[in-house]
Amino acid sequence: MRGHGVAPGPAGIMRATESLEPPRMALTLHNTLSRTREPFVPADPRRVTMYVCGPTVYNFAHIGNARPPVVFDVLARLLRRRYALTYVRNITDVDDKINAAVREEGVEIGVLTARYLEAYLADMTALGVAPPDIAPRVTTHLPEIVRMIERLIAVGHAYEAEGHVLFDVPSYAAYGRLSGRDIDDLIAGARVDVAPYKRYAGDFVLWKPSPPDIVGWPSPWGRGRPGWHIECSAMVERHLGETIDIHGGGVDLVFPHHENEVAQSTCVHAGKTYARFWVHNGLVVVNGEKMSKSLGNFLLVRNLLAEYGGESVRLALLKAHYRQPLDWTEALVHEARQNLDRLYGALRDAGVTGAATPAAEADVPAGVLAALEDDLNTPLALSELLGVARSLNTSRDDGERSRLARGLRAGGALLGLLEADPQAWFARSGGAAADELDGAEIDSLLAQRDAFRRDRNYREADRIRDRLAERGVVIEDKPEGARWRRVAAATGGVSPGAARAAAPRDEGKR
Repeated sequence: MRGHGVAPGPAGIMRATESLEPPRMALTLHNTLSRTREPFVPADPRRVTMYVCGPTVYNFAHIGNARPPVVFDVLARLLRRRYALTYVRNITDVDDKINAAVREEGVEIGVLTARYLEAYLADMTALGVAPPDIAPRVTTHLPEIVRMIERLIAVGHAYEAEGHVLFDVPSYAAYGRLSGRDIDDLIAGARVDVAPYKRYAGDFVLWKPSPPDIVGWPSPWGRGRPGWHIECSAMVERHLGETIDIHGGGVDLVFPHHENEVAQSTCVHAGKTYARFWVHNGLVVVNGEKMSKSLGNFLLVRNLLAEYGGESVRLALLKAHYRQPLDWTEALVHEARQNLDRLYGALRDAGVTGAATPAAEADVPAGVLAALEDDLNTPLALSELLGVARSLNTSRDDGERSRLARGLRAGGALLGLLEADPQAWFARSGGAAADELDGAEIDSLLAQRDAFRRDRNYREADRIRDRLAERGVVIEDKPEGARWRRVAAATGGVSPGAARAAAPRDEGKR
């Protein structure tokens, strides 16, 4: 598949007593077009529009293909807290890479694209990526594509040559503004095909002829198929209009794909802004190297899901800021799993059962929300969640524990995490070796246990003892005070029942 790759403040937020209007989201996003962070204010708050370049379905998705849908799924969840969002993620089901795969596999194009689209959607479901509102396919938008090309020719921004239709790059003076580079440098860097029928070396294809053995459709310029870039412009216009709020994708798409989209759409719409915000995620490398089949580091999502599970892979993809490169390593995904063990462990110990249900907006911890509103700072949001888990583990107040558990679940939901039953999470993993409380948390729990014992509340003292035993921590009561040790670390692992048996009980002292 082709890769696709806030500082919140009080200003502008009214107290509930000041207005019946809901508070506005203090969201800032880095806009590739302006190269700065900008407050996100939709053109029409009644309908926010977002388009993200989706998969080209000619092979199974690799881990780099998975980062954009996960990143923009988090952004969609955040936007839906305040706005009615229309989110479109397209499917490219006609492309030269698809044609090459058809020849290699010896199947019909529809069979091949259906196979890999089904696999892609299954991968996305396993990663917790919610379906977009609209998932248009190129092959169902040929009339819109042809009409847009005809309009570009009519206004003098495209021309026909030897069965091809090309966009006339010099006719658009702002070409190169999105990528911020000189046109000639862009063309040299892209190693464009300097065909004899081009007026200018950088002109790009809108329509190209198809030989008899390649899929094609009738058009005013003969049987052929669309160029890659025009497809997205036509689908955006069809489903979202002439100007959209957010256009997303991988940083590798800035040039030529998104640069060409801007040129086509701006020119066909008489100079109107195409996308107000351009949001691009960084690329994924593996152990510090670019993914390559020749290097043996080409990681398919389906294989990673089978090995680590969907939530662990999803969190690993979110552990670096979306605009930075992500170095995929075994340590990264194991650390993600440990983070999830800690979060689920806090929910389990708080008595939370069952899968997550829709959370109230007020339940989302302020720190988590502030981190995500600050240009989708997912690493900071995770740190905030772990802080909530620590507070939950050490709280003595039932009301506070209930509030913290709701906040942990609600904050997790914004990241697409913590939606499983906590007990089922550990049952599927075959244990919780990584589910360790840190020393400060254990000391705090021991202090709570001592207070309960002094109050002769032995039931609560035993509840804490059992919680610690289930996490592999055994309490030893000495004349000078309680001590603790990790049984798993000392013996290589014991069952929770054995750990409980090794610990002193207080309930019999009643």
